[in-house]
Amino acid sequence: MPIELDPTMHPDNAPLAWLLGSWAGAGVVGYPGTESRNFGQEVDVTHDGRPFLQWTSRTWLLDEQGGQDELFAVETGFWRPQPDDDVELLLAHPGGVVEMYYGKTSSAKVEVATDSIVRSPSSREYAAAQRLYGYVGGNLMWVMDMAADGHEMQSYMSAELKRV
Repeated sequence: MPIELDPTMHPDNAPLAWLLGSWAGAGVVGYPGTESRNFGQEVDVTHDGRPFLQWTSRTWLLDEQGGQDELFAVETGFWRPQPDDDVELLLAHPGGVVEMYYGKTSSAKVEVATDSIVRSPSSREYAAAQRLYGYVGGNLMWVMDMAADGHEMQSYMSAELKRV
């Protein structure tokens, strides 16, 4: 089903219009030194008519029955489309990390990698990340690779979210 563009949305946001809305679903997180776990996620992507999208994500670990166990991650930020299908993603995390991603968008797909990371003295060691988002069969699918805690870049999280 094609995405109908909101007439109040800034035209620069058109390549990312498929991200707009509320999403919910589940995924898997795992990294060296931690046990792989299932997680639930809710994402809200909105706009206010200016040339960016606002992103808010809440992620919690799931217990063995699939219920919410504990809050795992929160991030808030902005998607900033640029000329020539370039895109910036700015994200802030309550654990003391601010990330600036840079990449490309194409039809229903965005690939970004960290351009810079700012960490507070109390945050975990975190060196780089890559994210891929796609609109597949009406769902938002994404994967994230990360280099942290002295490890090389490797798979960290992935999820499939449905529009709610």
